[in-house]
Amino acid sequence: MIPDTYEQWRHYITITCGIPLTDAYIEERLRALRSPRDAMTARFRELYGQRQLDRTIRWFEQAKAEGGPE
Repeated sequence: MIPDTYEQWRHYITITCGIPLTDAYIEERLRALRSPRDAMTARFRELYGQRQLDRTIRWFEQAKAEGGPE
């Protein structure tokens, strides 16, 4: 599933995957997603494209702004 909206993405992360969006998790993911040297980020970009990577970074930033785990 490739989410199209923040709500879909958040549901997938927190409900389907069962990952709480803690500050620590969000920061870890943002560091990796913003790193051009991160192998998983490079793979993500290859599979889903730069547009989806940019959207995912924005969604993590939005979750960070909202604060607190699920």
